[in-house]
Amino acid sequence: MNHIARKRFGQHFLADDSVIHAIVRAIAPRPGEAVVEIGPGLGALTYALRDRCGALTVIELDRDLAARLRRQAGLTVVEADVLKVDFNALAATAGQKLRVVGNLPYNISTPILFHLLDASSVVQDQHFMLQKEVVDRMAAAPGSKDYGRLSVMLQWRYRIESVLDVPPEAFDPPPRVDSAVVRMEPLPADDSVDAARLGALVAVAFSQRRKILRGTLGRWIEQQGLQTPFDLQRRAEEVPVDEYLALARARP
Repeated sequence: MNHIARKRFGQHFLADDSVIHAIVRAIAPRPGEAVVEIGPGLGALTYALRDRCGALTVIELDRDLAARLRRQAGLTVVEADVLKVDFNALAATAGQKLRVVGNLPYNISTPILFHLLDASSVVQDQHFMLQKEVVDRMAAAPGSKDYGRLSVMLQWRYRIESVLDVPPEAFDPPPRVDSAVVRMEPLPADDSVDAARLGALVAVAFSQRRKILRGTLGRWIEQQGLQTPFDLQRRAEEVPVDEYLALARARP
């Protein structure tokens, strides 16, 4: 298509047919489902998905690519910054839960993941191509070097699984990092946890991740006036997600 990848959009286009088909098999789309693709780019994954499900919605910021996509049958094109897209409204229009997929721009992948947290109740599942290091952090277990704020803030709302490793040569131009496809399945909503409060305490906990929590999260607990059996003689990376959730629910 003679399109030059634009660095400001973090564009790296999938070009390996075997990888594309492996991703589609992992997603397993069906006709009639509300599939939404973020960053369709040159359409390599887009057209493979359309062949399986008949139609899908695509979100593309690059106006040149959006114009080309509009000329293709079976695509509803939303030309917008994904961070400004209302996924709850998309689900309401579709009348069903969304299946969200995409090769996310690596430079803004974390903001996109956090933006989608607000729509987790209207999402059936998510399959994203991401930097492998990010996927490792998302799926990390307590006690591992990759376990951190991102792990906690996503695992309390999703079941997360790395499903496919993808080498740089599968892209054009190839990125300087390895990639991976992650599956994210929303867990039942937990109205007992305030997301902002959880986010605040987790940020404090991991602000000095190599230090014992008494000096960081301990001060936060004192400021909140909490009486809690939470063990502060640990590092942030040693605390399971459930314990952070319990602390977020605690009140004076």
